[in-house]
Amino acid sequence: MSFNLLKGKKGIIFGALDVNSIAWKTAETIHAEGGTFVLTNAPIAMRMGQIDELAKKTGSKIVPADATSEEDLDNLVTQSMEILGGKIDFVLHAIGMSVNVRKGRAYTDEKYDFTTKGWDVSALSFHKVMQSLYKADAMNEWGSIVALTYMAAQRTFPDYNDMADNKAYLESVARSFGYFFGKEKKVRVNTISQSPTATTAGQGVKGFNSFISYADKMSPLGNATAQDCADYTVTLFSDLTKKVTMQNLFHDGGFSNTGVSQEVIDRFSE
Repeated sequence: MSFNLLKGKKGIIFGALDVNSIAWKTAETIHAEGGTFVLTNAPIAMRMGQIDELAKKTGSKIVPADATSEEDLDNLVTQSMEILGGKIDFVLHAIGMSVNVRKGRAYTDEKYDFTTKGWDVSALSFHKVMQSLYKADAMNEWGSIVALTYMAAQRTFPDYNDMADNKAYLESVARSFGYFFGKEKKVRVNTISQSPTATTAGQGVKGFNSFISYADKMSPLGNATAQDCADYTVTLFSDLTKKVTMQNLFHDGGFSNTGVSQEVIDRFSE
């Protein structure tokens, strides 16, 4: 069911790779709610995914951009305003990557060149995106910027590796840039701390399938799906949340506030 929550609103969506991506689900939901947008991803990611299919389905244009490149981001912002016919109302940053995880290196045996690359892609890119938007005065008043994170920024999950550090940095950037964007431009900046979700990127984490099952048993409402996250993101892009900013919003079925569930107790009592 559509409520036209984003009718007339325009934005940029980073990170849609394939049908399993939260960004992909969010794009489809924004389209259903009346929003229009430009899709973007790094050229290498675009070759791996099916972003052309999403663009066709939603009537969207694609502007390739490396989110670690200030030049690419400045060009993306300029082109997006030209394509969309004006300033931007919403931006979704759904980017994350750890070379250490991909290469199977433990947190206690990081290769720091890998660490730096992952930090740049996963966390510093959020600052770069907002700085490009800010300097271009590209956001409409009461616009909304959202990045996806995970509660490994607050608690230790051993196999999440250096991505935990990246997410902690990402959340800090949201608070810090959120102050300036709010004070000077009336723009909201928030992060959504999502349940472990069966995306292409998430499945690259060691032991992911076992952990997603554990999280589901620990959460009173069960894990939030990619579609659930898309729906929640739409509320943050809508005018219904105009005074919500600088927040890290847990969207995890209650996992973050649950010490232990009866299902887990029962499992260890067998």
